Amino acid sequence: MKIKVGDNVKVMIGKDKGKTGKVERVYPVRLKVLIAGVNEYKRHLKARSQDMGQQGAGPKSEIVTITKPLPISNVAIVCGKCKKTARIAFKMDKGKKIRICSNCKKEIE
Repeated sequence: MKIKVGDNVKVMIGKDKGKTGKVERVYPVRLKVLIAGVNEYKRHLKARSQDMGQQGAGPKSEIVTITKPLPISNVAIVCGKCKKTARIAFKMDKGKKIRICSNCKKEIE
């Protein structure tokens, strides 16, 4: 995977197009990433009682905001040096694989 946890990314496709955020979690098998504050949905939760005979024993009904993962193909990494969206290239340096920005050729941390 070219995108890792902690990378700054920009959403290129979808309802949140243009938003930027930090990657919180990566799902490599599903090819998705979870980005803080992006792709949020509202979920209405019903009140549930623990005993059917007692009213108000369980949690109250509420509206919860859920952040859902985005496909990795819908986001582009933002280079820390040139502050532009970029594709990622790899370079071998002393036996280590390093990610570099395709625009400015600097290392991406």
